[in-house]
Amino acid sequence: MKNGVTVEICCGSLTDAIEACSVKEADRIELNCALELGGLTPSAATVKQAVGLSKPVIAMVRPRGAGFVYNEAEKETMFEDAKLFLDYGVSGIVFGSLNKDQTVDAAFTEKMVQLIHSYGKEAVFHRAFDETPDLFAACETLVSLGIDRILTSGGKPDVLKGADVIEKLIREYGERIEILPGGGVSEANIRSVLEKTASKQIHMSAKVMMEQSGTYPAVSAQRIRNILNQI
Repeated sequence: MKNGVTVEICCGSLTDAIEACSVKEADRIELNCALELGGLTPSAATVKQAVGLSKPVIAMVRPRGAGFVYNEAEKETMFEDAKLFLDYGVSGIVFGSLNKDQTVDAAFTEKMVQLIHSYGKEAVFHRAFDETPDLFAACETLVSLGIDRILTSGGKPDVLKGADVIEKLIREYGERIEILPGGGVSEANIRSVLEKTASKQIHMSAKVMMEQSGTYPAVSAQRIRNILNQI
């Protein structure tokens, strides 16, 4: 935590998670793979190792990129992955599923929430939320289904552009559900994001480009510190 702000670090690998855990102000890890695709389900081995680190782990369950409308086989895979990760001891599951009209897939969301809450863990709805046609209607649905937290950029390409919407969501629903701003947080905008949203938590990846026979994005502990030094 930094100056009363809960800090979540989006990690794409076990190495990322280890790097993030080296920053004392980081409060929890959102564990994915394939951050270049927006984050997909990490491997079972990655999750199993990550839960032994020093920070709570929220594991992503997303079977593929290119949208959030899933068939029954994909939903069953998501459910089974979630159960496996909960058995490993994660602190929560982050997921999202939409209907063909881009509204919240209430039936599957409720099934996932019931599973996650049966373990006493957190159910988090990711930025599929930002694809819904009415964020406030979607928020009402997610509150009614028992979702604990929503990750959002306010329906905009990045969190600063959506800050006004996020502030309204927090003002209207903040007593019933956590609203977690995320998407494009940087050294240049974190202070403005927190001020404009009035949020007490933030989600960031703090990536830098690493090179090894090509380049790949990876979490940087130093960049986490650089961003947090702005608040």
